[in-house]
Amino acid sequence: MKFGVVVFPGSNCDEDMVYVLRDILKQETVKLWHKNTDLEGCTHIILPGGFSYGDYLRSGAIARFSPIMSSVMKHAENGGFVFGVCNGFQILCESGLLPGALLHNSSRKFICKNVFIKPENNNTQLTNSVPMKALKIPIAHGEGKYFADAETLANLNKNGQILFRYCDENGAITDEANPNGASENIAGVCNATKNVFGMMPHPERAADELLANTDGKSLFESILKAALVGV
Repeated sequence: MKFGVVVFPGSNCDEDMVYVLRDILKQETVKLWHKNTDLEGCTHIILPGGFSYGDYLRSGAIARFSPIMSSVMKHAENGGFVFGVCNGFQILCESGLLPGALLHNSSRKFICKNVFIKPENNNTQLTNSVPMKALKIPIAHGEGKYFADAETLANLNKNGQILFRYCDENGAITDEANPNGASENIAGVCNATKNVFGMMPHPERAADELLANTDGKSLFESILKAALVGV
């Protein structure tokens, strides 16, 4: 197992992700520069948060055409693991690796705060070790409103592709608990073959005891478990 964290101009969460993977979970981890096409033998590709290319045009719209993304797309098409957080999620939607789109928050304001999300299932590579309860995970985005048309939403629900929904601290999925106006309170989804994952909240910012919050650590533990025993 080897993790590759892709770095775009404007990425600002790559170090956080590397720290969790390398220093907390003790996994072999390298950075992959956006201008390269070599994935360096990485089995697990991570697209971190930030403001790739300054969010010019739309968040993720230019990063989708970076040289590295051709290799990431091939990796995904061959069944390889790909995980995008925040801006990484936006890039995966722009590239067509994940369904839907991320729009401006309904408030038209950048939101940075802790929120609660509830896992929809625990049978994916990203959720197999996640407790089925409200998890406190921070968000930091201006374009985090997940949107998909009615047919896509129906398929996501039918196929178990919705990973997390925004909820309150007790796990209730309500309009008040939805920080950005996302369709059906959706905070994260995966593709139909369940090897490409995206979410707006930042689990890497909730995976260290020094931060007094480790609710996000179980997502990374799920990835390791899936690789070792298969999910």
